[in-house]
Amino acid sequence: MADTQKTATLTLDGQSYDLPVYSPTAGPDVVDIRKLYAQAGVFTYDPGFTSTASCESAITFIDGGEGVLLHRGYTIGDLAEKSHFLEVCYLLLYGELPTAAQMEKFENTVTHHTMVHEQMLKFFSGFRRDAHPMAIMVGVVGAMSAFYHDSIDIADPHQREVATIRLIAKMPTIAAMAYKYTIGQPFVYPRNDLDYASNFLNMCFSVPAQTYEVNPILSRAMDRIFTLHADHEQNASTSTVRLASSSGANPFACIAAGIACLWGPAHGGANQACLEMLREIGTVDRIPEFIARAKDKNDPFRLMGFGHRVYKNFDPRATVMKQSADEVLELLGVENNPTLQVAKELEKAALADPYFAEKKLFPNVDFYSGIILEAMGFPTEMFTPIFALSRTVGWISQWKEQIEDPAMKIGRPRQLYTGATQRPYVNVEDRD
Repeated sequence: MADTQKTATLTLDGQSYDLPVYSPTAGPDVVDIRKLYAQAGVFTYDPGFTSTASCESAITFIDGGEGVLLHRGYTIGDLAEKSHFLEVCYLLLYGELPTAAQMEKFENTVTHHTMVHEQMLKFFSGFRRDAHPMAIMVGVVGAMSAFYHDSIDIADPHQREVATIRLIAKMPTIAAMAYKYTIGQPFVYPRNDLDYASNFLNMCFSVPAQTYEVNPILSRAMDRIFTLHADHEQNASTSTVRLASSSGANPFACIAAGIACLWGPAHGGANQACLEMLREIGTVDRIPEFIARAKDKNDPFRLMGFGHRVYKNFDPRATVMKQSADEVLELLGVENNPTLQVAKELEKAALADPYFAEKKLFPNVDFYSGIILEAMGFPTEMFTPIFALSRTVGWISQWKEQIEDPAMKIGRPRQLYTGATQRPYVNVEDRD
């Protein structure tokens, strides 16, 4: 636990209560209110928990005002530029960047766990062909606990480790199978000769009738998408995973809960909403009209993919993602894709407009990732499953950290009750 050398005093009805104040390695101080109810008989009120630290964590730090995102102390820019996704996975899970030998062993272990139990394939046929891939992923990932009984005992460190590897390794396979199922194509099994990102692309886009060659530019862009979405501190889905795990639920159920939360359009569906906005704009000549609407406070239209709830300056992930977007669009071109033409011109128009600069509404990671995935040929319904695939390692890292925290308790938020007080029961024949 972080050291405390300060206290805060709360005065209520003339009575004062001293509360410990903890100083983190980075970020604002934290007032410890765990004994507040026992001492003062009151709760705190914080809808959305936006001013409440729900846990102690050493994994990810965000300073939204300064546009800083650190994983284990390393900037996201350095990691996205110099590392690859599985190396970042190792960092998030174990706290340090791996040595060459550690990296080789970790990659080999993940690679040889990418196949799923053959009987799990029958789960897919139980869904309608027009089912959303996220619906399929929630069901299939939750069902993993029915197949992997040797890795659901959360009190056993070895079983926790096995579950960790299985989830990271099998999530691309499950996501790709969900995609293949919805488009009516046969499943493509993973290949051990391909790296993590290339293997996912191959499982999504190859078909038995012809050989699919993974372009290294697309593979690198996919790897960066995975890296830039790997973890994002105590967001809604991560908090959901932690809350589910606090009850002692098995890891597969906890990750399925995170996937379900991520499905929400206010969370994981942001890049899908961005592409839908671009399609609504339709053509380049309509951009000025929508720019004007975005500035009009009385118009409900908003530019999706610009600005961020957390980052009040700029999204540090967007710089790297923009580079990848430029590389992908240069490779694949935008001439025959009106949506991508609109995206490129909208980016130019918004960045050149003083209104957006003053309000710090810069293109964020969702704007550029949506462009990349659209250019690669993914339908918008696959954007959130790819996000879930990427975020799995963050969820697991946070899950492991919580399980190993001696201060862990089952989550039980309080409430500000505003309903009826106790009243007498009236029999149905006597009710007016």
